[in-house]
Amino acid sequence: MTTPSWRSPALVIVCGGLILSLALGMRHSFGLFLQPMSFDQGWGRETFAFAIALQNLLWGVAQPFTGMVADRFGAGRVVVFGALAYVAGLVLMPLSDSGVMLSLSAGLLVGLGLSGTGFSIIYGAIGRAVPPHRRTAALGTAGALGSLGQFAMLPVAQSLISSAGWAEALWVLAAAVAATLLLAVAMAEPSARPNPTATPPQGLGSALAEAFSHRGFWLLGLGFLACGFQLAFIGNHLPAFLLDQGLNANVGMRALALVGLFNVLGTWAWGQMGGRWRAKNLLSILYLLRAGLTAAYMVLPVSATTTYVFAAGMGFLWLGTAPLTSAVLSQIFGVRYISTLFGFVFFSHQVGSFLGVWLGGLVFDATGSYDVVWTLSIGLGVLAALLHYPIDDRSPAPVPAGRAA
Repeated sequence: MTTPSWRSPALVIVCGGLILSLALGMRHSFGLFLQPMSFDQGWGRETFAFAIALQNLLWGVAQPFTGMVADRFGAGRVVVFGALAYVAGLVLMPLSDSGVMLSLSAGLLVGLGLSGTGFSIIYGAIGRAVPPHRRTAALGTAGALGSLGQFAMLPVAQSLISSAGWAEALWVLAAAVAATLLLAVAMAEPSARPNPTATPPQGLGSALAEAFSHRGFWLLGLGFLACGFQLAFIGNHLPAFLLDQGLNANVGMRALALVGLFNVLGTWAWGQMGGRWRAKNLLSILYLLRAGLTAAYMVLPVSATTTYVFAAGMGFLWLGTAPLTSAVLSQIFGVRYISTLFGFVFFSHQVGSFLGVWLGGLVFDATGSYDVVWTLSIGLGVLAALLHYPIDDRSPAPVPAGRAA
């Protein structure tokens, strides 16, 4: 079956970016529901926090498997599955009257939903829809659209919570996420027409063996772990850290909004730069900039001004790692199994996310300060920069037919 004439690369990029915008934007707003939901249900904050930490971990565990399905049957079906699971989780969250139910709705179902509507699936579809010389820029453009949702969803969610209540807000946002079911049509990839004279395509087992024997694959995973740790720690603990410093609660809200806003520009810019320079070197630079920015924030007096500068700078560096990491994987291994391979690397990212959220709370409870975790975040940034620089980003062997460069 050939590609339908209406399914242009531009349409795939736009629809993929909108799916990311809805999925990631909703996820970015979960912190707004922690206090009102915990208060009304009579829970401690640990109940909600554990469900979100579980969501991150299950998202990572499921990602390689949803990636395999997308590589085999196309991204469209996986997006439909993800959207249905995501919507079900959001609808059931207000009905959760215990920590177990919340872990099943916000944790399990939303985690599975994110695995079907997140970077691995969307970037795989885009990578197969555009030519190699446009791939990194296309991924950056879709990532920028996705980042826009992280900025736009915060005020929308807060307004809904204030005007209608947190339960009704979740149901309205569930309806918005359901729009991904319509956008999934553009992700429905055609199956390849068999060619009996072509070289047999590379199998999944062979592709995984090739990746797991490549040192660069492991270095990318370890670097992505550092990324997950940094982003989850900042995204979940920065508002509380600012309150500890005596700043108004609105400073934390504005800081997270700035992260989302500058993430739009940053993800697009890093994607464009990846089309001109080696993506693995850009990753080293990005992680070094994160470490330097965080160190400067820790040295300077913490104020609203320094926080806003830190949030804007960190936002510019926030998700630029995603298109660059996907580009390096595509460059080395091709795009035939890119959703699967990115899924395994992304699992490492989500392990880092789990550790960033959990260690932040654990260390604070033990020491009354986040200083140790801030220092660890800086060290991980430097380590990630060192890990990416020696990656051999050349394809290890001639690309077989069916693997697609």
